[in-house]
Amino acid sequence: MKNDLKKILQFQKDRDWKQYHLPKNLAISLALEAAEILEIFQWTKDNELPEEKREQLGEEIADVYSYLLLLSHETGIDIQKVFKRKMEINEKKYPVEKARGSSKKYSEFC
Repeated sequence: MKNDLKKILQFQKDRDWKQYHLPKNLAISLALEAAEILEIFQWTKDNELPEEKREQLGEEIADVYSYLLLLSHETGIDIQKVFKRKMEINEKKYPVEKARGSSKKYSEFC
């Protein structure tokens, strides 16, 4: 992940794009790229991924990853640290004995 961040920061620097990569702009770009992932699956049957769209999906996932790295960097958020903390929270919200095989939201568990 660190090497990926270094690479995207160098890419940004080489093009003098830091001036555009403000948190709001990065958040918008992240949402737009995520929407492009949705577009790949739009109108597919049974949520299948058409083989001819697999490469495009990979590229869109990479775009989302790039914007996520930049957004976390620009806001000073340690993405690995917050991911670990969020997983711990989710493990408490969705205990295996209640959540296994269920799509219910944690607030719906009795």
